[in-house]
Amino acid sequence: MKKLLLYIRRIVNLSAREVGLMIHNPIYICCMVVFPLVIIFFFTSLMSEGQPEKLPCGVVDYDNTSVTRAMIRQLDAFQSTRVVGHYNNIAEARQAIQRNEIYGFLYIPEGTTAKLISQRQPEISFYYSNVTLVAGGILFKDLKTVTTLSSAAVGAAKLQMLGKTSDEIKTIIQPIVLDVHMIGNPWMNYNVYLSTIMIPGILILFMFLITAYSIGTELKFGRANEWMSMAGNNIVVALIGKLFPQTLIFLTIFLGYEWYVYGYLNFPHPGGLGMIVFLAILTVLSSQGFGVFVFGLMPSLRMSMSVCSLWAVVGFSACGATFPLFAMDGIIEALAQIIPLRHYYMIYQICVFNGYPLIDAWVNLFALVAFASLPILVTRNIKKAMVEYVYIP
Repeated sequence: MKKLLLYIRRIVNLSAREVGLMIHNPIYICCMVVFPLVIIFFFTSLMSEGQPEKLPCGVVDYDNTSVTRAMIRQLDAFQSTRVVGHYNNIAEARQAIQRNEIYGFLYIPEGTTAKLISQRQPEISFYYSNVTLVAGGILFKDLKTVTTLSSAAVGAAKLQMLGKTSDEIKTIIQPIVLDVHMIGNPWMNYNVYLSTIMIPGILILFMFLITAYSIGTELKFGRANEWMSMAGNNIVVALIGKLFPQTLIFLTIFLGYEWYVYGYLNFPHPGGLGMIVFLAILTVLSSQGFGVFVFGLMPSLRMSMSVCSLWAVVGFSACGATFPLFAMDGIIEALAQIIPLRHYYMIYQICVFNGYPLIDAWVNLFALVAFASLPILVTRNIKKAMVEYVYIP
């Protein structure tokens, strides 16, 4: 019992020492509080409308009939598209795309209406820039929709002239009716998809870096002997005392982010409050555990922070949020299994976003617990570094 109380007292003293170091070093305040808050509000406000609206589009209309003008008005009426220019030829419209004035344009050749009426299948072209992937995809969908609707309208008018009833016209024009339901995010809100992976990914990056930085600076500034002495030469006590204040701050920021997106912005979260809090705790502990592990493998401030930043950045591409992991190369798919962000994303989408039980993500849960336990493997190496190594700039 006395030994336990001694350990607790040392941890408290080490935590107080760490708080003092954090207060006097602006890097901690910036990377643990200021930058994370800026990132949270930046990304959520950047996509506050859910998806882009009024994307600029152009038109090259060589036919210029009432039918094509109605088509253009219908395109302009779409929520996500706005017709901002009529061009004399394709060259002018293409130059407008290159100047980033428009994201695409609709080309209507001469004789389009006549071919529609005579059912000779006219060709209407649309050109769009896919450099901006989201804008290009949305504009492509609207251009395709308006051309389909216009041809259907002409066909319906002709069938009506032939004496067909409205039910017969509907059956001929659209024999199969689609009933589409988007599960989880029926508003197709891009903020829900992107902010819930980008922000945690950046927070994990800060956790990696600050964990490695806080241990590495003990060597850099010659405080290693003092740190180990206060811990009674026990590296486990030293690490717990150092990381405990950081854990509380990171956990507060992470929970604040989750309250903001799930409570204030009302992002869908059928998994419930308990799962959200549990995932936050698990993410913070696994990120710090990985940071300690990296420093233990290479007890160098510069190298450990470089590896942590590289691992975190690779996670954005390999986590599977923007492109399915199973469609990537086998090496990338295997590499993703040792990236914490991948397992965070899987638990989030399975248990928080879709509301399935945690047992469905047991592999990812085990992985994050393993990341949190990694420091056990390198405590001896860290202690040796603190006692024997001399910092080399």
